[in-house]
Amino acid sequence: MSNQLPDQWQERTLSTEPIFQGKVITLQVDTIALPDGKTATREIVRHPGAAAVLALLDDRMLVVEQYRKPMDKFQIEIPAGKLDAGEDPIVCAARELEEETGYKAESLKPISAFYTSPGFADEKLYLYLAEGLTSGQVNPDEDEYLRVDAITLEQALAYIEEERISDAKTIMAVYAWRLYKLTGEL
Repeated sequence: MSNQLPDQWQERTLSTEPIFQGKVITLQVDTIALPDGKTATREIVRHPGAAAVLALLDDRMLVVEQYRKPMDKFQIEIPAGKLDAGEDPIVCAARELEEETGYKAESLKPISAFYTSPGFADEKLYLYLAEGLTSGQVNPDEDEYLRVDAITLEQALAYIEEERISDAKTIMAVYAWRLYKLTGEL
């Protein structure tokens, strides 16, 4: 059995209508040709990508707590941020770790890269493990209000149950950390 779907099942773009261009995302509506010859529309969010960091300090994970307006609640998350144009994701990961937590990493190791919501967005997130941390100065973006903490794996798992941690990147990082603690590998 082939692992690849037939090429004729691909959706071909017939036209693109720009809807919105913001600082972080753009929104477009594409008219596409379906494999059966019919047409349909796809609402697509374009995002430059992001990097996130599972930063371990003395068997604790560095997290930031901040208010997330789309959900209208506070969230505990791993440090993360948007890629600048043409930026290497590992450079973004190091920058975001330092800006949000004040820590620098001796080493950053790739864990995974994944699309956050492929049904409507092209955002790809790169997840790194940061080790050998040294403290420095917190320097968040001017519109970021963060509280930095270092939590145990048990706390992280409890926060997932309580939905204080409910974003995919942080949940993935917590489970990667648990695997790392059990096996020594990611």
